[in-house]
Amino acid sequence: MPDMPDTQALNVLFLCTHNSARSILAEALLNDLGVGRFRAFSAGSSPRENQKPNPLALEVLANAGIGTSGLRSKSWDEFGRADAPHMDLVITVCDNAAGEACPYWPGRPATAHWGYPDPSEVDGTHEQRLEAFRQTLHAIRRRLDLLVNLPSASLERMVLESTARSLSTS
Repeated sequence: MPDMPDTQALNVLFLCTHNSARSILAEALLNDLGVGRFRAFSAGSSPRENQKPNPLALEVLANAGIGTSGLRSKSWDEFGRADAPHMDLVITVCDNAAGEACPYWPGRPATAHWGYPDPSEVDGTHEQRLEAFRQTLHAIRRRLDLLVNLPSASLERMVLESTARSLSTS
């Protein structure tokens, strides 16, 4: 990993509508890839009552050797409270959440949108559905690999937003 910043880890919040698939994948993956440099969280704009992470998301993460302990679906309201961790970067990973009016985030974090198709909408056999989750995990990983390998100067508050928005998977 390139130069470690002298400060604490950057907090990144991944948002989606239900917080069961894409945002859960991104949270777990960044916590795995960005140890010491990033701390990831996820939330949904409107998780269903008793929402839980999609079992296929958890299976794909476990198959990739990525820990799933502590992952849970939650509302983005948790991160607007006074006792919530301060976010440095908020990334929407689904188009629905990107178009919604987000709550006020203390500290005015940088924002970016990285849209991915919803793997939980894929029909088919268990293996076909699992493959959709695998493909989503790989797509997220491509961007997160770029993010975690950025030099510290690219993660400074003033350039973080444009840096995050410009990360391309192509």
